Amino acid sequence: MSTAAHVAEHAAADVATPAAFDAIVATCRPAVIRGLCGDWPITRASTDSADALADYVAALDPGRSAEAFVGAPTIAGRYYYGESLDGFNFTRETIGVTAALRRVIDTAGVTGAPTLYLGSLPTAAYLPRFADDNPLPLLPAAARPRIWLGHASVVACHHDNSDNLACVVAGQRRFTLYPPDAIADLYVGPIDHNMAGQPVSLAAGASEDPRFPRFAAARERALVADLAPGDALFLPKLWWHQVEATSPVNVLVNYWWDAFATGPDSPYTAMLLALAAIAERPERERAAWRAFFDHYVFRPDGHPLAHLPEERHGLLGRGQGGKLRAMVMRLLRG
Repeated sequence: MSTAAHVAEHAAADVATPAAFDAIVATCRPAVIRGLCGDWPITRASTDSADALADYVAALDPGRSAEAFVGAPTIAGRYYYGESLDGFNFTRETIGVTAALRRVIDTAGVTGAPTLYLGSLPTAAYLPRFADDNPLPLLPAAARPRIWLGHASVVACHHDNSDNLACVVAGQRRFTLYPPDAIADLYVGPIDHNMAGQPVSLAAGASEDPRFPRFAAARERALVADLAPGDALFLPKLWWHQVEATSPVNVLVNYWWDAFATGPDSPYTAMLLALAAIAERPERERAAWRAFFDHYVFRPDGHPLAHLPEERHGLLGRGQGGKLRAMVMRLLRG
């Protein structure tokens, strides 16, 4: 039994307007919203029966295929690296959404059957009427639903670069969360060779391993969210999360968006450029750049030009992101 603290919870009735939801988002803390998607047709179908769920999905499915993960029974649904970091413990198969869900239902709980996991499919392409049938008006229009389905599974602990609202519509899920500043204690693997696009923690979800002594500090800071059909979890960007789908048949719908975007550029892209430009410089020079980043970017002491009238802030003034971006592009082009 986990001794981790649980994520703060809200009832859907208390988060009935975009303003109420935005107040939760503004905390930059995870939050469970019980019953948020309980009235969706897909959720009601799943609570009726697995066959009703399959029939509902089939009625929306135009027949496109996607790539699924398929795991041998021995991995017990834990899609991960192989015995070394140069390979994985699953294969990939092209399959349609309805066919994938039907296979999951037909083989759920069957001893010795492979497991299947199909994830991050934009419903606009794979289930075109989904968003109209299952609306979520709390979110900005740019946040579009994606669907994930499969057997019982464990998705390795990773982070997202966008804010995330995850809605369980079938099965049970447990999210184990770690704050962004636990990154050094999570022993993160390669950023460019991973299961599904994001680097994963090599320590989280594993048994006690002497290679990862600092993970004990992260474990003590973990938060847990247990979700049933109809429940949702708001997950701020950069929070690490391991996702366990614990029922024989599981379906989740999620939305990604940047709640605090100030332009078209991703902070993660900026970090990668900083890696290329700074990470291998001498320690004392890195410390000097850290001071400049703190002063100009992270601003622990407030705006770097607070001592000047606002009309003299130039490129550091409000709404100057476009000009800054143009300057950066000119510099990158030499």
